[in-house]
Amino acid sequence: MSDYVFFVSHLRFIVSKTDATTPDVSAMMSELARIADAIEAAGGFSVDPDRFRVAGRGLAGLAGFLQERILPEIIAAGNATGERQVRWVIDTSMALMATLMTAAETGNSGEYMTLTLPPPP
Repeated sequence: MSDYVFFVSHLRFIVSKTDATTPDVSAMMSELARIADAIEAAGGFSVDPDRFRVAGRGLAGLAGFLQERILPEIIAAGNATGERQVRWVIDTSMALMATLMTAAETGNSGEYMTLTLPPPP
């Protein structure tokens, strides 16, 4: 089992709660679900160069949702472990997004990008 159960749980939560009625949102949620499966199995994931932007936008959306909606509730509840985990998910998601978007903008040579996660909190 992955050391990133909490990250996988956040990814799956956002996928299950998001209204994916538009093609763009549906693509982002599919990519986040695929990333969750890969992290659960291997502790990291790869992204097809054609999916860099979609994956990056999905991860940014996850971070934004957690920052706006979940983190304030966790802080108010005094849940220090939950706060560490949510802050880690926010920071990690934004770092992964930046890596993916930079690769998309600089014309990564058409190769899959393998991303590893930092140590869990």
